[in-house]
Amino acid sequence: MSLQDTPRANRLHIGIFGRRNAGKSSLLNAITGQQHAIVSEVAGTTADAVYKSMEIHGLGPCVLIDTAGFDDEGELGQLRVQETEKAALKTDVALLVFAPGQDLALEKAWLEKLLGHGIPVIPVLNKADIAMGGPAQEAARAKKELGLSPVLVSAGTGAGISQLRQQIIRVLPEDYEQPSITGELVEPGDRVLLVMPQDIQAPKGRLILPQVQVTRDLLDRGCVIVSATADLLDAALAAMAAPPDLIITDSQVFPLVYQKKPPESRLTSFSVLMAGYKGDINTFVEGAAAIEALTEKSRVLIAEACAHAPLAEDIGREKLPRMLRQKAGQGLAVDFVRGGDFPEDLTGYDLVLHCGACMFNRRLVLERIRQAREQKVPITNYGVALAALAGILDKICY
Repeated sequence: MSLQDTPRANRLHIGIFGRRNAGKSSLLNAITGQQHAIVSEVAGTTADAVYKSMEIHGLGPCVLIDTAGFDDEGELGQLRVQETEKAALKTDVALLVFAPGQDLALEKAWLEKLLGHGIPVIPVLNKADIAMGGPAQEAARAKKELGLSPVLVSAGTGAGISQLRQQIIRVLPEDYEQPSITGELVEPGDRVLLVMPQDIQAPKGRLILPQVQVTRDLLDRGCVIVSATADLLDAALAAMAAPPDLIITDSQVFPLVYQKKPPESRLTSFSVLMAGYKGDINTFVEGAAAIEALTEKSRVLIAEACAHAPLAEDIGREKLPRMLRQKAGQGLAVDFVRGGDFPEDLTGYDLVLHCGACMFNRRLVLERIRQAREQKVPITNYGVALAALAGILDKICY
């Protein structure tokens, strides 16, 4: 990804679902106008989900997800179906692809599954140009069995692709991504001090993604930005002609920055901002209250979006577990999941602690929040938890 590219996590995710040989890969190629996915008459050619980032007129930056057929068979086939189910959790808009004359019982089941996750679904009748009874008859049958009118396309000829793009625009979720990371916290002309972490996880010469995204957001909002590391906080404050309107800090130095900030300056963190941008900040704040109830017999799940190798003093794998045990007792059990892994059953946990999710799209984070809430398990975010552990959660803004 170049500096000019929109990060994948910030793009609209369009999932393409269907049986093997329904024409999913051909449809992806037709939508993009390029040969991104391998197309074959052999069933099961797509083994793993294929993610293609692109721009679609009227939609902007998107990710098209070409999934393995949900009718795959055998032990390996079931693993592929599981990966398709994981891809569904990241999907903002689903294209449910089927061919003429095809039994639609499995499509009906997947339609209900996707709708159950709150995902808009567009049925797509592919190969409509070769429908035995004619496209209109096939469309009427599909509407009767699925309850939704399909878009008729031919991935081979390109017919109907323009209409499909328009339908995607029509069903686009209004809240699939928050319009701004900083929301209502800043106005044009505000002075913002960024207390930047010196993150050893970031490659040399680079900033970590939340810092880049917050900086760009503030520039777009017309703010005046001053940046410094935590050890130069005093110098940065002294260099400013007036106190900053807002200070955005690394959550790990919340206590230091809170102690030194001017009384009139509001305070938040990169991770707290990401909690609202990628998830539900109010749910995360509510979930942080569970920290006070943790004991040495409690169990906590820490979920990380990144699958990087752990380094010394890693925030998720070292610092937070240590801080929680110092508060609740050394017997506190902590489990970890990374990347796309996340248990379906959370009922054995007293708290789920999620990272800032800069590598995830908002749909996936909201799905995890929904899952936790349905199972009545509190869920919070790294930054919110660190503010709570520092005793200043009620004194920061979000």
